[in-house]
Amino acid sequence: MPDILSLSKLKILIISHNRIQYLDLSVFKFNQELEYLDLSHNNLEKISCHPTLNLKHLDLSFNPFDALPICQEFGNMSQLEFLGLSATQLQKSSVQSITHLHISKVLLVLGDTYGEREDAESLQDLKTQSLHIVFPTGKEFHFILDVSVGTTVSLELSNIKCVLDDNGCPYFENVLSKLQKNSRLSNLTLNNIEITWNSFFTILQLVWRTNIEYFSISNVKLQGYLDSRDFDYSDTSLKALSIHKVVHDVFSLPQGYVYKILSNMNIQHLTVSAAHMVHMVCPSQISPFLYLNFSNNLLTDTVFINCTNLANLKTLILQKNQLKELVNIVHMTQEMKSLQQLDVSQNSLMYDESEGNCPWARNLLSLNMSSNILTDSVFRCLPPQIKVLDLHNNRIRSIPKDVTGLETLQELNLASNSLAHLPGCGIFSSLSILIIDYNSISNPSADFFQSCQKIRSLKAGNNPFQCSCELRDFIQSIGQVSSDVVEGWPESYKCDYPESYKGTPLKDFQVSELSCNTALLIITIVVPGLVLAVAVTVLCIYLDLPWYLRMVCQWTQTRRRARNVPLEELQRTLQFHAFISYSGHDSAWVKNELIPNLEKEDIRICLHERNFVAGKSIVENIINCIEKSYKSIFVLSPNFVQSEWCHYELYFAHHNLFHEGSDNLILILLDPIPQYSIPSSYHKLRALMAQRTYLEWPKEKSKHGLFWANLRASINIKLMEKAAEIH
Repeated sequence: MPDILSLSKLKILIISHNRIQYLDLSVFKFNQELEYLDLSHNNLEKISCHPTLNLKHLDLSFNPFDALPICQEFGNMSQLEFLGLSATQLQKSSVQSITHLHISKVLLVLGDTYGEREDAESLQDLKTQSLHIVFPTGKEFHFILDVSVGTTVSLELSNIKCVLDDNGCPYFENVLSKLQKNSRLSNLTLNNIEITWNSFFTILQLVWRTNIEYFSISNVKLQGYLDSRDFDYSDTSLKALSIHKVVHDVFSLPQGYVYKILSNMNIQHLTVSAAHMVHMVCPSQISPFLYLNFSNNLLTDTVFINCTNLANLKTLILQKNQLKELVNIVHMTQEMKSLQQLDVSQNSLMYDESEGNCPWARNLLSLNMSSNILTDSVFRCLPPQIKVLDLHNNRIRSIPKDVTGLETLQELNLASNSLAHLPGCGIFSSLSILIIDYNSISNPSADFFQSCQKIRSLKAGNNPFQCSCELRDFIQSIGQVSSDVVEGWPESYKCDYPESYKGTPLKDFQVSELSCNTALLIITIVVPGLVLAVAVTVLCIYLDLPWYLRMVCQWTQTRRRARNVPLEELQRTLQFHAFISYSGHDSAWVKNELIPNLEKEDIRICLHERNFVAGKSIVENIINCIEKSYKSIFVLSPNFVQSEWCHYELYFAHHNLFHEGSDNLILILLDPIPQYSIPSSYHKLRALMAQRTYLEWPKEKSKHGLFWANLRASINIKLMEKAAEIH
């Protein structure tokens, strides 16, 4: 291991489970800060010591050493807390170099050939608080090693096999009997035991009479038959017995006898787990049991029914059994007056409201019913003073709103159900911890933190959040609480849909205020629309749009009728050179001056009083006269602008100008018209007077001749010839 030399700051080195056969500890002479060295599970048979190491943890266990690999230099490891050793033979002299050390824990693994030469007193001078001895695997226990080390508080013995002697296990029983010498020993653990039923209870009885307070047996294989015998419960210091993972191959076992011995033990804590136990009887008298753990067995609803002798029991664990009816569990606990904690998780419990009330033990404070098949109705069958409730991994879809009596509940776990909404604290006024991750919550309410003023921890991640405006409000409410209140934020809170946001952390989800605020959105759309509508209305009134719409309608109807008339017939209707539009107040000038001066030159004039057809509307007559005339002459005066019919005639004539693409308007200004006197609806007249040349009627008679000459010249001569041909 030459590469180790350069690592001067190395503190921890683990090179276990390799094939190292030899180790020279001088290789670590430059690793002065090394504290933890694990060389277990190698092929080490020899080590070369070095005085410079001062380790806290040294593990040389599970190596094929013959003698204990304890160097003289190990005595200088004043900080040593853990020492792992291996050997096939033990001698008291082998440990002398470390007997002055107070080591917290020693692990001793005995090789397969151990027992051929054995020194029973070899460990007596060892000073350690915790001693773990691993005997050879699969070898019948015929050892005489004295394990009652005086300083040991906790002792663990592994690989105890004793099945060949029908009379029990005398060697191991002798080892246990010597434990009475150690008044400090309070914890005993036996691992990987293969013994008979009779030996099992013999060992149990032996330990019962020692100073041991906590006895644990795990990975037990029991054989043979069990003889009925009395068990002496007197004179014991034992407080807790734990039996875990038991298998046996006897099917005609008197189970009632076993259950009776266990149930009548005068200890405070009893655990029997993974033992294929199908039943447990009620103690025959008031039991001192405070804690019972019968998890991972085959118990049914009939266990402890009508049992009144467990009045002192505070904790009962029936996890992972075959319980089915919650009502039966309720009645079972009814007689357990002191029960505070109950665990019935990982069963098949269900509850039907029709089964009646649930008279739970009144002092029950913590209830674990996770991993069952309970539904929403379970909230109607809960203890009245419950503070901690675990219902995760059930079939709950919602919490009924009319549930009462849960004012004391402080911690609620509803993870891995089918809840669609984040519950408020209306019925949970004392709730401080809520776990509700892995449900079907898409839009948690933004009012949650306002409703749950006492909440100290919320775990609601890994839900299918719908990134929407409602979720935006919830995200903002998270930002207003302490960062350690929302557990798993932000990594466990991500958008699930819409697809475009899938996988986006909620903290990165952004949506505008406008798209989420309906009132603001309405104001944004309606107000500009309203302003536009008012503006258009005002503009329409100012420009007299309704009048123009009526005119367009009349014009469209007339043009539609005109399109139905054949072209030859239409040409035959061109009868006049000019249509004259004037105000009735200006009729004297028109009849005495205008008409005589034009008609004497064979110009045919169209006048409304003599050429309008009876039976047709005035508008239709106006349109027909304009269309049957080559020119439209308008006599402009202040009277003209006051006449609505004159306005109609001007409008249709101007429209015809653009429709026909010709210059067919002639304007005669009889009297000056001030701009301010022209109504706003006469904007076409304003435009025509500004853009087109008009003839002004002179007041001097000397200029009349020139006026008539200009007027007649403005009538196209070619048009006059066509008019003559038509006429």
